[in-house]
Amino acid sequence: MHWADHTAQTLSKRGGSQVIASGITPSGEFHVGHLREILTAEMIHRACLDAGMESRYIFIVDSMDPLRRVYDFLSADYEQYIGHPLAYIPAPGPNGNPNPESGSYAEHFLNPFLAALKEIGVEPEVVMNHETYESGAFAEKTHSAIEQREEIRKTIEDISGREVPEDWYPYNPVGSDGSLDGVTVTGYERPYVYWTDRHGVEGKSDIRTAEGKMPWRVDWAAKWGIHGITCEPAGKDHGAAGGSYDTGIPICEMLGSEPPHKMVYEWIQLKGMGPMSSSTGLTVGPMDALALVPPEIMRYVIARSKVGRHIDFDTGPALFETADEYERLVANPPGGSDGDLSRRQQIARDTQLGSLRLSQTKRGGDPADSVAGVSFRHLSMLAQIKSSDEDVWNSLRKSGHLEGKPRDSLSGRLRRMRNWVDGAHFPDAAKIEIRSKISNEVRENLTGDQVVFLSALGERLADCDWEEDEISSSIKLIASKTGIGGRDAYIALYWVILGKGHGPKASSLMAEMESEHVMSLIDEL
Repeated sequence: MHWADHTAQTLSKRGGSQVIASGITPSGEFHVGHLREILTAEMIHRACLDAGMESRYIFIVDSMDPLRRVYDFLSADYEQYIGHPLAYIPAPGPNGNPNPESGSYAEHFLNPFLAALKEIGVEPEVVMNHETYESGAFAEKTHSAIEQREEIRKTIEDISGREVPEDWYPYNPVGSDGSLDGVTVTGYERPYVYWTDRHGVEGKSDIRTAEGKMPWRVDWAAKWGIHGITCEPAGKDHGAAGGSYDTGIPICEMLGSEPPHKMVYEWIQLKGMGPMSSSTGLTVGPMDALALVPPEIMRYVIARSKVGRHIDFDTGPALFETADEYERLVANPPGGSDGDLSRRQQIARDTQLGSLRLSQTKRGGDPADSVAGVSFRHLSMLAQIKSSDEDVWNSLRKSGHLEGKPRDSLSGRLRRMRNWVDGAHFPDAAKIEIRSKISNEVRENLTGDQVVFLSALGERLADCDWEEDEISSSIKLIASKTGIGGRDAYIALYWVILGKGHGPKASSLMAEMESEHVMSLIDEL
């Protein structure tokens, strides 16, 4: 059983409708690592729906979180906003300066991310946390937390092992300057929290408004109850022993709600470079990734991996392997009845089918539509040797891969493929450059037997139909007649056409070229 289906089955035992959640702090640029939490939650939500359960998927934006520091992409003018909730800070302009006309800081970073999520088939209910505070929804939980502040403080100390100050308070008021930093609570009389800020100004905050917020560990536990969350996947930093998940569960219960099902996921890391991190700058943005990787393959990367295993994200050579794996699964999904399969085979079948189902950008979508009739590798070749999209479509029509106009899925694949080919991530080994003449290097790398083979092949190709099957048959026939090994035959062709000893499927490549060009290279040799 796929991990998302297994989680849905576990949640069904709770009864009632499900609320699956994920969240993010919009403090800066997002990265692909964030997609693991979001897609994990969204796939569980889909699995619940597929199992006939009522389910909602909400995406909580921690817009009440404060600005922690002046990041590299911000101007020094943001120093004045450190400690201010992100929802109430102006967005940065092109030069990094505050630009109130562009909306809030939180919206500035959130909106492009939501656009990327939509492209990958994720359209959650967005919950802005500052609006939840403004609505008064946190008031009851805040009051309960303040009433039990000693018990909560002791719970955090006992479970996390860290010391919590005696004067700790489960509520951080906004001071006179709009900052959450440097504000000391001096008393509480429902619904007001009294305080003195770092400027010596005294004031009070109404817990029924957004004049303050609860600390992270209490805020998270309160949100579970406020929104009725039944499952919220969390990264291993939060899910580790003594982490915020372990403290959140008893605090949620103390605040009068049932905690969600605990689920911990491993991080996505860049191949050979470790986990992605906004603070270290080791990231690939989701928009950047989705400009290169087809959305169903990006989803497949998450769907096929067990939640507890890290994912190596690679937009280099491994992307071909991932695409091949996905396309093989689409072409030959596993079958067989339970009676004909062992228990292990049943699990493998259901896991693969679940991964395929959850990889589609539309729930219930046909996987065949995502492949759009042409392989990832073949399209990478065409994107390099055909300068216009129309030339690509004509080639695919000629080869029988396409009838009529291309579907949106195929157009999108070609667009991303061109971005990948033209960008820094495309592997050197896969680059194709058709040669216009035979160089000395080519001559030095060909043996006498290979030259004999090419000469005989040239004579054969002069009289054959210029189609892939005919070209392939001619290569095999002449290789056999001249006594050269198949591998040496293809290497010879790659040297003549590409100026290197490897390349894509030779017959496919030659079929896309003008026959006169191929013949002229062989004749020159």
